[in-house]
Amino acid sequence: MDLVSRLGLSDTLSDMSNVVPFARPRAAPAPQISDVVAVADDLFAALELLQGVTERAAAMGRPRREMEHTVRNLREAVSAVERALDCIGEGDEAGQG
Repeated sequence: MDLVSRLGLSDTLSDMSNVVPFARPRAAPAPQISDVVAVADDLFAALELLQGVTERAAAMGRPRREMEHTVRNLREAVSAVERALDCIGEGDEAGQG
């Protein structure tokens, strides 16, 4: 006679078909340095592109108000990319200031 039968647990265990066994969570894979470098490289490329577009937008000869709004929005985009680069460079300390 096995332990389950001796303890009278066979009926109890069969009634527990909806019980999910505990599973240990899998460890998250370690971030790859090459991924960080690739993202930073892409952000630098985007930054250069946005800066060039901003200069061209300022010289497009459109109505002043339209041009100012366009340039302002592009400068905000440049700032956002710069902040993203700061976050990559500073890690968890980014944005605390």
